[in-house]
Amino acid sequence: MAESNDWREAKYKEIFEQEIRGINRRLKSDPECKIDDLKGILNNLYILEGADHDGRGTLQDTVLSATIAAYEQIISDLQAEAK
Repeated sequence: MAESNDWREAKYKEIFEQEIRGINRRLKSDPECKIDDLKGILNNLYILEGADHDGRGTLQDTVLSATIAAYEQIISDLQAEAK
């Protein structure tokens, strides 16, 4: 049974790390990008997560969950640094 979820865990980790790298790259290259911008993107991701009326499927749910987690992590880190 655990083998059937291995692909999900691998995909989640892949997307999470990819998003973390992408967000950090954006923060370094775009001085106009602030925490509020990231919070706005995260808010839209939450809306997208709740708008699953057509049924995304397991793969897209995994990708979206990892993307949300990456934004939450970066925002949390930035807020901790600001304190």
